[in-house]
Amino acid sequence: MLIYIFLTALLVFVIAYRIYGRYLDKTFDVKKDNPTPSHTDYDGVDRVPAKAPVLLGHHFSSIAGAGPVVGPIIAGIAFGWLPALLWIVLGTIFIGGIHDYTSLMASIRHKAKSIGEIARIHMSPLAYRMFLIFIWLALVYVLIVFVDLTSAGFTTSPEVGSSSIFFILLALAFGLTVKKFGISIKAASFIFVPLVFVGIYLGHLFPISEGFLPTIMGETSRTWNIILIIYCLVASITPVWALLQPRDYLSSFLLYASLLGSFIGILIGGFEIRYPMFTSWSNIDRGTLFPILFITIACGACSGFHSIVASGTTSKQLNNECDARPIGYGAMLLEGLVAVISLFTVVMLASNNEILKSNPLEIYGNGLGNFMQSLGLPFETGKSFGILAVSTFLLTTLDTSTRLARYIFEEFFNIQGKYARLIATIVTLSLPLAFNFMVLHDASGNPIPAWQAVWPVFGATNQLLAGLALLVVFVWLSKKGKPTFFVVIPMIFMLVMTIWALIQLVYQSGFDVIGSIAFFLLCLSILLIIEAARTLLKPGAIKNNPAFRRD
Repeated sequence: MLIYIFLTALLVFVIAYRIYGRYLDKTFDVKKDNPTPSHTDYDGVDRVPAKAPVLLGHHFSSIAGAGPVVGPIIAGIAFGWLPALLWIVLGTIFIGGIHDYTSLMASIRHKAKSIGEIARIHMSPLAYRMFLIFIWLALVYVLIVFVDLTSAGFTTSPEVGSSSIFFILLALAFGLTVKKFGISIKAASFIFVPLVFVGIYLGHLFPISEGFLPTIMGETSRTWNIILIIYCLVASITPVWALLQPRDYLSSFLLYASLLGSFIGILIGGFEIRYPMFTSWSNIDRGTLFPILFITIACGACSGFHSIVASGTTSKQLNNECDARPIGYGAMLLEGLVAVISLFTVVMLASNNEILKSNPLEIYGNGLGNFMQSLGLPFETGKSFGILAVSTFLLTTLDTSTRLARYIFEEFFNIQGKYARLIATIVTLSLPLAFNFMVLHDASGNPIPAWQAVWPVFGATNQLLAGLALLVVFVWLSKKGKPTFFVVIPMIFMLVMTIWALIQLVYQSGFDVIGSIAFFLLCLSILLIIEAARTLLKPGAIKNNPAFRRD
């Protein structure tokens, strides 16, 4: 039964890519000969044209992270697998994919400007400033959550920490080989891609055991947090060809391999559905299905973070407009597949299985171990491979988020000069560093990991950002006289669900740290919606838009 569900989801995604993706290309008049900012504004650091496979690797790695793993697992356990599956498939095709593609195209058509800058052009200076604040806070949340999740993975699976360090060194060597020695990407891939998988074996031989690292506040994970924050600092100010592009390209093979291995494992493993299809409309720890499901599963169905990546780094590296569909829309569909596989790691377990009480990365690794075992690999090797794949994408998301937050900070304060990148990066990372030394608690007063405490408001912020990004795209398309129905419906849905969720968070949390931030973001989003309405209500603003014609 499991394999039929997976094949159906895969088939639906393929059809959507070909039919809906082709419609999007036609709507945006995509042409191969249209110049892109990576050529017209080449600078050798951030604006560098990349081959489609390399850029797909960067974009896919950056948007994937832990979102399509953690969200589906949490939601599947809380509400059952069917609501989660429906949101993943339908959300990916009609909301997430539209959001990612249109954000990328909007940026390309505005000289690779960020979604915030596009808000300034088509809405108002006030909307622009508010949007930058919102995006910067969303990125800080990404850093807090993903730093903590990565360190948790390294702590529980020390071999993954070793493999990740080896992988970063490989990426640096790959970048130098291609950039400085002129070796083709194809030739270098034959050398370095196999070494990525050798790194998994080396990690098992030389794990970074708990006694090897000093502890901070009695926890090794806090030490890993600081190491990861230092890594983000270095990676953010390094030219994209040196680490970002090669690491993302190589890491994509890990995810492709995990997708293929999971697919074959599901195909031949004979796994049965054991978890309930539906559990309840309300979960005592999470809240009600509406709207909590739609903020819990973010990156696997729709994620505002993707618009920042698309308009922040991807648009600056797009070689030609025809690459927009596979990278903007196709990568989102691939992420939907990752989310489906992540959900299956819950579906194959009985509701009383003790592993369901573990960290989501452990649950995912356990599932991958079972899938890979069907291929003849030892369970522990498959489990480590699964956690390494997620950890690798967490690292990708971390340094991409830091780089994007640095762009936003420089843009907001108009900081330029020799030390601008360093200052903006240090300020951005100061908040995740501060959270490393905090002890956070759940509603019962029990200490919990930072990622668990921040996840609800992170999900709401992330999804609200998606709705606001679609709002900006809607205003732009309206002024251009383009059809907007395919943007309006996802925009309204995401805005309603996320504002509803933020109101619930404020009500449940009061005005503690999490509740106060949720209240601030709620007010900010309402102001942005008002600004958009003022823009569209100006005389002549939408008179040429086919969506508003009455004839």
